[in-house]
Amino acid sequence: MISDAILKPLACWTGTDRYNEKEISCLTVIFRSGGCSWNQCLMCGYRFERSRTQNPDEILAELRGQLRWVAENHPSDSYQMVKIFTSGSFFDPREVPPAFRDDVAALFAGKVVIAETRTEYVAEESLISFREALESGGDSALYVAMGLETTNDYIREKCIHKGLTFDDFRDAVATARRAGTGIKTYLMMKPPYLTEREALNDMKQSIRDVIPYSDIISMNLCTIQSKTEVEQYWKQGSYRPPYLWSAIDALLSTDAYVQCDPVGGGKRRGPHNCGECDREIVNAINEYVATGNKIHLKRCVDAGCSCVDEWRYVLENEEPWCMPLTK
Repeated sequence: MISDAILKPLACWTGTDRYNEKEISCLTVIFRSGGCSWNQCLMCGYRFERSRTQNPDEILAELRGQLRWVAENHPSDSYQMVKIFTSGSFFDPREVPPAFRDDVAALFAGKVVIAETRTEYVAEESLISFREALESGGDSALYVAMGLETTNDYIREKCIHKGLTFDDFRDAVATARRAGTGIKTYLMMKPPYLTEREALNDMKQSIRDVIPYSDIISMNLCTIQSKTEVEQYWKQGSYRPPYLWSAIDALLSTDAYVQCDPVGGGKRRGPHNCGECDREIVNAINEYVATGNKIHLKRCVDAGCSCVDEWRYVLENEEPWCMPLTK
């Protein structure tokens, strides 16, 4: 049941996504929910975007109101894929009442659905129920998306404070596979406390490590979100977002297709180079993600820029446990 009230989600937009080597229409929705139960990741601003109430009935009503807004503003025949995000985990029953998942399945039945959650909420029974409801609308697929961030347990705990291990992720993958769902893995480029070199090497290793467990891999480039610990470090000059050159290097280092949406690319709070080449590189990454063709990335490398020397100097000389060499 969709609520009579109409409440706009935190964000909702349409675009395209590459799926099974084809570009398809995609709807992305970020629902304001009861809030992340973990609520401790150092770079995450969504933990502050939660409902003002903790009453389950009121949370359900607010979520249904947001779903009604989606239904009224985005006709079902205008998209083939749906990406679902919340303030934390879509499959956390405290954050998102199970009754709302039934509503979501009814609205998006027959679509390719990607829903984000923490590993501890990957439960076989819940996934099977949601998947089967989606399949009632015809040809559909469900992918469970999890923010692993890195395969290095030490980095994930000390630099992100994620509260899970690589083994937790692998166990969740096994559970999701038994429930008949696909897996999307999110990795993070350059969490706080890492040098550019450490961050780049960690990303390359993490991509190699997650390939056997993932149907879709997405590399997220760290951005400065408001009210986060990372924003504090950035304001005092103790953190710099990753270079776009590092993103290209990581994407070219693997034969796997790795998605990447360079949010905030070219801006001080987002991944950036010198300002002269940023837009060209962001466009090249977007072209690669849309087509799967790395020629766009290689052209940027061949064209170069004066800031390549700066990036290489940072890779060689930035030391752990010190201030970043550039801003």
